[in-house]
Amino acid sequence: MNPSAKLSHASLQQAAQWYVRLQDPQGGNQAQQHWQTWLGQSPEHQAAWRYVERVSQRFAPLSDEPVSAGRALRSTRRQTLKTLMVLGAGSALAWGTWRSTVLPRVVGGWSADYATASGEIRDALLDDGTHIWLNALSAMDVRFDAHQRLLHLRFGEVLIDTAKDLSRPFLVDTEHGRMRALGTRFSVLQGDGSTTLNVFDGRVEVRTAQSQQVRIVEAGQQAVFNRDAIHNTAQASASREAWSRGVLLADNLPLGQLIGELNRYRPGHLGCDPAVAHLPVMGSFPLKDSEHALRLLEAALPIKVDRVMPWWINVGPKNTAL
Repeated sequence: MNPSAKLSHASLQQAAQWYVRLQDPQGGNQAQQHWQTWLGQSPEHQAAWRYVERVSQRFAPLSDEPVSAGRALRSTRRQTLKTLMVLGAGSALAWGTWRSTVLPRVVGGWSADYATASGEIRDALLDDGTHIWLNALSAMDVRFDAHQRLLHLRFGEVLIDTAKDLSRPFLVDTEHGRMRALGTRFSVLQGDGSTTLNVFDGRVEVRTAQSQQVRIVEAGQQAVFNRDAIHNTAQASASREAWSRGVLLADNLPLGQLIGELNRYRPGHLGCDPAVAHLPVMGSFPLKDSEHALRLLEAALPIKVDRVMPWWINVGPKNTAL
C-alpha cells in the first residue's frame, strides 16, 4: 500500500511546497516559524511532512554538509526533529500510521522467498515448472512438499501459470482466504481489505478464511473476496495480466486509479488531485517509461503534470493553480 494513501492530497501538496520553500537560503527564520505553525496545526500535517522527508531522503541522503541545500536545509532537518519532539502525541500518531501500514510490509518483504521493489517486475520458474510473475512492491513465500504446492502472497500481486501435477494440489493463500488452482493461469492481488482473483484460463476454487464460503471462478471471470464473503463475479480484467509484459491497460479506468498504479513503477511520489481523479482513461501505457506515460496522459486529458521536485510529481487540473 502506498504510505500516502490515507493522507489528503492537500496536505501532501502543502508538505511538498514547504519542503521546497525551506531549502531556499533566503527563507530565513520567518519561513521556519511559519512552517512550524503549519506543522502543529494537525497530526495529518505532521504525517504528510514525515512522508515527504522519507521520500526525499531516498534522493538526497542526509550528510553533515549537504551539497546544494546548505545551512537552510540542514537547519530545517534539525528543526524538524525538535518540532516533532515538542509536538509529542501528534508525532507519535504520524509515526504510528507509518509503522502500522508500511513498515511491517517492508520488513516482511526482507524475509520473503520472493520480493520486488518499486518499479520491479520479477518472473521465475518454480521447482515444479510453474511460471510466476511478481508485480512491483510485492512479497511471496513458496512452500512445496510431497503433499501440496503452496504459495503465500504476503502483499502485492502475482500472476501464475501453473504446471500440471496430478498428485499435489496448487494452493495460494492470502490473509483473506485460500485459492486452489484447477489447471489454470490466474492473477492474485491482495489489497488492505480484500483479495482480487482474475482467472484467464482454467478454473480456481476460492475458500474464504473466516466463513469458509466456497466458490468456483471460471476462466474469464473475476472475483473479489474478504475473510467473510465472496462478492459477485465480474469479467476478468486484462490489465491484471498485461503488467507482466510491462504494459498498463486502461479501459475507462479513473485517472486516480491509473496514477496510483503507475506510482508503483517509479521512484518518488506521484499524486493525483481529486478534482481530476474521476476522469476516465482509455489506452495502454508503458510501465518502464512513466515519463512517457505522463506525457501521453497530459496530451489526451485536460490535466497538467506539475513537477514540484524531480521526485515529487502531481497531476492536477489544466490551467488551474494547484
